[in-house]
Amino acid sequence: MSMQFWSRTLCMCASVIAITFSCAWGESGVTDKEILIGSSLALSGPGGPLGIQTNHGMLACINAANEAGGVNGKTIKVISYDDEYNPLKCIENTKKLLDADQVFALSCYVGTPTAGKAMPLWRNAKVPLVGFYTGVVPILRNPFVRYNIHIRASYYQETAAMIDRCVNELKLKKIAVFYQYDSFGEAIKKDTETALAKYSLVPVAYGTFDKTTVNVTEGLNAVKAAAPEVIVMVGAYGTHPILAEFVRQAKKAGLTKTIFFTLNLIGPEELAKELGKDSGQCVISQVVPPYDDLTIPVVDEYRKLLKKYYPKDKPDFVSLEGFLNAKVLVEGLKRAGAGLTREGFVDAIDGLKGFDLGGVSVTYGAADHEGIDKVYLTGIKEGKYYEVKDWPGFLN
Repeated sequence: MSMQFWSRTLCMCASVIAITFSCAWGESGVTDKEILIGSSLALSGPGGPLGIQTNHGMLACINAANEAGGVNGKTIKVISYDDEYNPLKCIENTKKLLDADQVFALSCYVGTPTAGKAMPLWRNAKVPLVGFYTGVVPILRNPFVRYNIHIRASYYQETAAMIDRCVNELKLKKIAVFYQYDSFGEAIKKDTETALAKYSLVPVAYGTFDKTTVNVTEGLNAVKAAAPEVIVMVGAYGTHPILAEFVRQAKKAGLTKTIFFTLNLIGPEELAKELGKDSGQCVISQVVPPYDDLTIPVVDEYRKLLKKYYPKDKPDFVSLEGFLNAKVLVEGLKRAGAGLTREGFVDAIDGLKGFDLGGVSVTYGAADHEGIDKVYLTGIKEGKYYEVKDWPGFLN
């Protein structure tokens, strides 16, 4: 037989194998039995509690989905790698997930520095990532990236919600900012300034702190002379002892009627514990509802499934957020259908308009990947969080 014959035969065989492989496997990370999802997040180190709880919330939802038959006949398998909240490790993990593991999609990345550095990898590979434990706007949200699918509101939305409430409902206009003196603190300070500018207002005073020390004297002195009615406190995760000390010292200095506001990324449970009896007049914005409110169906579902799969875990805002991330992920996979593709999955997410997760709704569109727009402004009572609805009563 001629070489030409064998050449044609080998080409035909290769084509058949390729077609068979494609039919059996389809998109990367998808087989006829399984869908692979990847995650890089801190599972150890200072940021470990955030990553572990996010991971457990996500897996509680996915385990339940798998027990109920999976998604379109396929089970979901999650591969999670520890990045220790280190951007370089997050980059390494993401490369491994995309190149070696060949996951279909990513989910539940924790932190701005980690996700921000790794984003070019999944963006260039056109792999969707569902759910970020960060509300930063530049890089991850602006400019818009089709493959970045957010669930939580942004830090700006959190800050603006509080400013709106203070100005419109409480008629308070003397607002100061006490912030962590670094790029993160500067970013949220600017968010506060932008929110105030809507009302032709500017902060009445600024105070700063160094996140490596609990000395708040200089920052407090910078703001107390202005007698602010509200102080926006800006601190990253782990700075709760500093903010709690600031609240205590401010009240001793005479700011007993002042509202102290901060964002949820501080670590709400840790802050509540640190504040103790000094939690009065403190407001913490949340991007998910209070986890003790069992009147909200998805909260009740989350608590039951968390207890089932992780009985040693206490419910908290972080794992509830991971749970909601997974709810959106699972719904997108269902709607994308049996012939699952990444582009089809993103299109399916874009089709969620006011979709009810169980008392919490998400909305997406071709140019809108924000998800939950609502911000929950919460107070602390007996160490537990509740949504503040009676603001005059809160001030009294």
